[in-house]
Amino acid sequence: MLALPAPRCFVLIPCAGSGSRAGAGPLPKQYRRIAGRAMVAHTLDVFRALPGRFAALALVVSPEDRDVAAALPGFPGPGERLLRVGGATRAATVGAGLAALRAAGAQAHDWVLVHDAARCLVTPAQVEALIAACAHDAVGGLLAHRLADTLKAASAEGRVCATLPRADKWLAQTPQMFRIGVLCEALERAGDGVTDEAGAIEAMGLAPLLVAASARNFKLTYAEDFELAEALLAPRRPEPSPVDAVDAEPVRDRP
Repeated sequence: MLALPAPRCFVLIPCAGSGSRAGAGPLPKQYRRIAGRAMVAHTLDVFRALPGRFAALALVVSPEDRDVAAALPGFPGPGERLLRVGGATRAATVGAGLAALRAAGAQAHDWVLVHDAARCLVTPAQVEALIAACAHDAVGGLLAHRLADTLKAASAEGRVCATLPRADKWLAQTPQMFRIGVLCEALERAGDGVTDEAGAIEAMGLAPLLVAASARNFKLTYAEDFELAEALLAPRRPEPSPVDAVDAEPVRDRP
């Protein structure tokens, strides 16, 4: 039996949402300008700062997207792909993006790092920490952050109905790194209800590895998140790329 070639790493960034929770605006949130550039441009620069690490860097947008060319002049460049196959949900967008990568030659045993376009403050060092932790893991894993705040459960009336233990609670982040074939199967089984790739993997009875990251790797969702990201990215404005990787030292953590 012929041995499989060494697995490669691909990056897949779903970028087909409208970002309605971020507030009214003429553009989807991924194209809103932060520190002088579209948010997703900062996100892409994190992976561009690791040259030679990835077989391809793919951005998945809606087939009807008319803003990506203006927001990302020069994209796609060498080693980059613009996939106009995005769907109505995150799961559909990721699934279609994975199918496109498979059609272009990605193999089932290759790794894919799925990353939110709206997590533009992740650092190259954190991405490297995830790859190092998962490269020889049987399942794969995700960046995450231990929950520091007291966790409350609320009633339908908006009142506290329980205080939940937080010792074993983590906030899921991205990238999330899994084998392409396994993730395709997991998403197909789970359907559109899952909100992240790890949830689909968990539904198959597998336990993804948690790799500790930084609270700065938050997802820009609400209007105030953009204000915070602007303040954090503003010192980098004179240097369009690569993204500075010094601000957060990742720690490998196996709970």
